[in-house]
Amino acid sequence: MSRLDNRLRPARLAAGLSQERLARATGISRQAYASIEAGRSVPSTEVALRVSRALMSTVESLFSLPIEPGDTVVAELMTREQDTSLPSRVQLVTVGDRLLARPLVGRRLAHYSITTADGIATGLGRGQKVSVELMAPLEEARQLVLVGGDPSISLLGRDLRSQGFGMVWFGEDSSTALDYLIRGNAHVAGCHLFDEATGVYNLPWVEKLVPFSCTVVTFAIRQQGLIVAEGNPKGITAIAHLARPDVAIVNREVGSGSRALLDRLMGKAGVPEADVTGYGRVVDGHLAVADAVASGLADAGIGVQSVAEARGLGFVPLGEERYDFVIPDHFLHLPMVQAFLETLRRPYSRRQIEALGGYDVAPMGLPVTA
Repeated sequence: MSRLDNRLRPARLAAGLSQERLARATGISRQAYASIEAGRSVPSTEVALRVSRALMSTVESLFSLPIEPGDTVVAELMTREQDTSLPSRVQLVTVGDRLLARPLVGRRLAHYSITTADGIATGLGRGQKVSVELMAPLEEARQLVLVGGDPSISLLGRDLRSQGFGMVWFGEDSSTALDYLIRGNAHVAGCHLFDEATGVYNLPWVEKLVPFSCTVVTFAIRQQGLIVAEGNPKGITAIAHLARPDVAIVNREVGSGSRALLDRLMGKAGVPEADVTGYGRVVDGHLAVADAVASGLADAGIGVQSVAEARGLGFVPLGEERYDFVIPDHFLHLPMVQAFLETLRRPYSRRQIEALGGYDVAPMGLPVTA
């Protein structure tokens, strides 16, 4: 067997080429190409260059020497050095030509399951660099990195895998997701930030905050509202009811679109923060809001309808909002990004999201221009 890793199949499928067509473009037989793609043989330098040219890619992105568990690599920390204690379990991802290490510690990094570590960061180097002892082949780091707070995003991973690509999802709020993008730590950011000056979702924020050109595509129009206990025993039907002395809430983190929506609606209803019990009690994510309500720790919290339905809770709709994906234009050529855009257009993915409840998927995958 070959000791050379290759990523030919997903790149070929993303380019819409059969083995026969790619072999002809490369100047070799289909059997010879099939042997290379299956890892049974190693291409010559000339053949590797011809394949990369036919796929409009680079040799380095298609072929690499395998790195085995136990080997050590140098990666760049996603967090500040002072926020990370070593040794630390880390998740490795590749964005552009950078190998990034995400420490798997902290309340925001282990919500409902413990993520499998790719390695152990054992020592700091210069700047943000760390030495990482691998626990899995480095190939695992070559996945689409998507940051966003909508809990249904994880459902897109199955369809993307069927096209030969993996996906790493970091569940972060909209502002944090854009920050990941700005720092070059993600391929895609999900957000639902409303601009009061223009009455437009997301585009004004992207234009104001992101220093490079991006393409924005819609994920879905979703229902936001108050997640309440099953049967809504407190009779909460309006924002004004949050100021009642018998009602306590949990809030979302500063920077999240849901927190901004709650603040905006409270302002319109004339409800001061000081009058809302639990306004300063913060949890991360829609699922955490639902769990607080389900466990009786809160009577209400802002979140999406799909999570309320999934947890068997009540829901008081407050309005619709558009949730978009932001993709830097310099990543659009990547086969994994093209496969992700194709995933958004596929009936399977649409049905999965729509079945959750509270999502209008008609504009899913369509570019946003205004």
